[in-house]
Amino acid sequence: MNISGKIKLINETKEYGSNGFRKRELVVTTQEQYPQNILVEFVQDRCEILDSFKVGELVKIDINIRGREWTNKDNEVKYFNSIQGWRIEKIEENYDSQLPPIPTKEDLGTSQEINKEPDDLPF
Repeated sequence: MNISGKIKLINETKEYGSNGFRKRELVVTTQEQYPQNILVEFVQDRCEILDSFKVGELVKIDINIRGREWTNKDNEVKYFNSIQGWRIEKIEENYDSQLPPIPTKEDLGTSQEINKEPDDLPF
């Protein structure tokens, strides 16, 4: 799976516990009608791949969705999900946004003005 959007935030790498577990978080804002701010975690040796990225860049992130079960002290079972990134790449701005807008009839004038050239089709 993958998600794409604009980088909103890149946190520093944090280390947890005595076993050296490392995690770095990134927030990407999707480019859609209702943009979403998605938190993506990069863990262990994947933390360093974020070093070459900056806030504001448009990226595509390959992700895995992880789920886990946890039982609290009251013996209630809780479930948690996380999104883990394993690859990230810069992408160009939306190609369509670089094209000139499609002219409307108002831009072109009346249909008589549009069809000023003679019709030289053989049928």
